[in-house]
Amino acid sequence: MSLAQINTRKFCAELASLVAAGKIEQAIAKTKATRGPVAQISRKAMECLNSTDQNDIATIERTINMEAEVQGSYLEENCSWITLFIAMAPSLGFLGTVIGMVMAFDKIQKAGDISPTVVAGGMKVALITTIFGIVVALILQVFYNFILSRVEALTGNMEEAAQELLVMCVRSDKSKK
Repeated sequence: MSLAQINTRKFCAELASLVAAGKIEQAIAKTKATRGPVAQISRKAMECLNSTDQNDIATIERTINMEAEVQGSYLEENCSWITLFIAMAPSLGFLGTVIGMVMAFDKIQKAGDISPTVVAGGMKVALITTIFGIVVALILQVFYNFILSRVEALTGNMEEAAQELLVMCVRSDKSKK
């Protein structure tokens, strides 16, 4: 995800100066040479601006919005797996708890006695698996929140860039007239 981050304002300012100078091909080359969702959205906008049949502002705006949705879905595509594991970890810990309790009751049944030493092994398994499930869920939750904050920051950058691109395209359109 760090590869997706760029200095959006600087990038858009450089594109704006290229567009203002009428160097759309160089702007497209710059977007192709830059990684990340902002560059991809910018590339689509520059290609529309360069196209003779798709350079009206409404078409460019639709193109920017569609590409922003595509790039946003790429950023979030694997987050559902993390939430699945966050939900499953405590359940697996609880399953271990049940298995540990079954082991303890099995030993009680075989021994015919409820002494602490007979029950201790099963209880130990039950507690260890519960702890493991909770710890895994907590670690994954922190990791998920970190990723989510990065995705939100990138989404904010994409929205900022989209607005700047539209302004840039409107200015370019007015200068052609």
